[in-house]
This record gives sequence, structure tokens and C-alpha cells, in this order.
Amino acid sequence: MDTWVDISFDCLPLRSIERIDIPIDASPAYRGRCERILQAIEKHGSHNAYYLYNARCNYHLTNDPDQGTLKFKFEATLLTDAQDSRSSSCELSLTQLAQDTCDWVTEPIIQWFQQTLSRSVLVEFDRFIAAGDLDQTKVRIEKMKASSDETGGFVGMYL
Repeated sequence: MDTWVDISFDCLPLRSIERIDIPIDASPAYRGRCERILQAIEKHGSHNAYYLYNARCNYHLTNDPDQGTLKFKFEATLLTDAQDSRSSSCELSLTQLAQDTCDWVTEPIIQWFQQTLSRSVLVEFDRFIAAGDLDQTKVRIEKMKASSDETGGFVGMYL
């Protein structure tokens, strides 16, 4: 445990989505994610917009991982400035407390941490950008698109 707030996510640049059809044989969970991604595109557009999924955030309230940890799962749409150099807003979806080791936590505290989560994600996404991970994600998506174009194959929503 090196940090008080531990966040991880998979990042999908919305500009990388070229096809909006959902596979007919998609599982209910996958179909739901695809629908949420399409809703994010409809609401925010695809330029400077990113969909974060398989995302989790752990808040460590004590220095003992067996006591005082709140674990949230979430998905989010994150928007950046025009140069993709800084996050500007975060809209959370599917936020849920997945686990906790805080026998003293109450519902108002959980709600406060859920509200704090969007600020935590903005800070972490700025760290993601600074580390060059956003550029690596864009390069990986471009390689996938080029490979698909070369073979004439269908990659779907790149998930």
C-alpha cells in the first residue's frame, strides 16, 4: 500500500470508435457497456473524450489494509482540454461500493466518498497523461485500426 488513493482503469478514447453497432451475440454485460459508451458519445461527442471502464478506486483510511479501506467500482466519461494535456471534467456512471473494511462507516460517509471519487479520477487521469499513458493508448488504438483496415476485419468497439 503505497498510496492512500489507489485508482486503476482501462481507457477507451471515444474518437477511436468508428462503428456503433453492438454485436448481436453480445453478453448482457458487454451490451450494457456498449450502450453506456454510445450514450457517452451522444452526450459528449468523441473529441477529447475518454471512457474509463474496468475501473476501481480504493480509499485507504488507515495504514492497515485489513481495516479502513473503501473499494469502489465505476465507469466514467472523462473530458480533457483541447490539447489532451489536462482533464477537465468527469462524469461517473455505475458507481458502487464493492467492498469495505470499515465497520464504522455510515451511509452519508459512503455518499461523500462517491462524490469525492470524480475529483480523485480527475487527479489520476492527469497523472495518466503526465506518465505518457494516454499517448501509448492512442498509439495502441491506431495500430489496432490499421491492422483491422489492412485485413478488412471487424474489430467492433475495440473493447
